[in-house]
Amino acid sequence: MRTSIFKNQDALAGLLFMGLGALGFAIALGYTFGTTIDMGPGYFPRVLSLVLIGFGIVIFLKGLRSCMPVEGGWGWLPLALLSASLLLFGFLLERAGLVPALAALFFVSARAGHEFKTREVLVLTAVMSVFAAVVFVWGLKLPYALFAWNF
Repeated sequence: MRTSIFKNQDALAGLLFMGLGALGFAIALGYTFGTTIDMGPGYFPRVLSLVLIGFGIVIFLKGLRSCMPVEGGWGWLPLALLSASLLLFGFLLERAGLVPALAALFFVSARAGHEFKTREVLVLTAVMSVFAAVVFVWGLKLPYALFAWNF
């Protein structure tokens, strides 16, 4: 049974990946590329965009072979919760600090799933907060306050 490309879940995912990769590549064209030894600000985004386009092509071709139809409708609530969690993280990062922003990100995005277990989200928040503090604040010396009172 053949389905339309626009009703094929893998073909749609492949098209989405290729489109996002092309958009990222187009935006990165405005930055200097550099070389492998002396990378410019456009090097990493272009390479990642090409990798994303490559994954998109592979998934699109897999979708053409498998013909798996899209079942059900859009999950508007999970989509809204995931978008809201990212916006909330960006809003809270400078106002409340890295740790509260991560906690808000994890709790709101976990609500988008089918199962929400408070204990698991607390453990995830604690582990990822320590990881982010070690890597980004102490390791890379990025200017993020862990909490608002660190200003």
